[in-house]
Amino acid sequence: MASLERILETFPNVSNEAVSAFESKFEPITFQKGELLEKEGQVSNHLYFIEEGAARSYYIREKRDITISFSLEGEFVTSMYSFVTRKPSYEFIECIEKSQCHRILHEDLQRLFLEFPEIEHTYRLILEKYYIALEEQLMFTKFKSAKDRYLELIENRPKIIQKASVGQIASYLDMSIETLSRVRSKI
Repeated sequence: MASLERILETFPNVSNEAVSAFESKFEPITFQKGELLEKEGQVSNHLYFIEEGAARSYYIREKRDITISFSLEGEFVTSMYSFVTRKPSYEFIECIEKSQCHRILHEDLQRLFLEFPEIEHTYRLILEKYYIALEEQLMFTKFKSAKDRYLELIENRPKIIQKASVGQIASYLDMSIETLSRVRSKI
């Protein structure tokens, strides 16, 4: 679990004892391409860390599959709304390739917060990063041209281009496959 340990080391003031306790609560799990980590309508009980692989979060509306985010190696993923509120999720989370993950139960994480306040602080920092990424995505899709959205994706998250399908990328960029094809042909 070296990658998870490296992520924790990037946060200030986390003791070795807290890191060890945190890691000990994570269970390794492998998902195949297309396998779901979370399902709409169910309460999210796990926070996942992607060691290798990639996942996407999406929801279905009016028979359309709408990708809202991608998670790559070295990132945490869950249906954050459901994980935090303990209410059913609005989204699905699917592996877009075979993925090696680690997961921790919500209850175990809560117990660690009580025992190691620095873990709770680190979790808050992770949530802040998550929120900022969500807000950037909102601004990204609402205020930039299709070309600018695609160029920014290439620049900031090129692995998504390699791992996701054209339909998933188009949905994530809030454009049709035809628009994405036109944008790509002009670059």
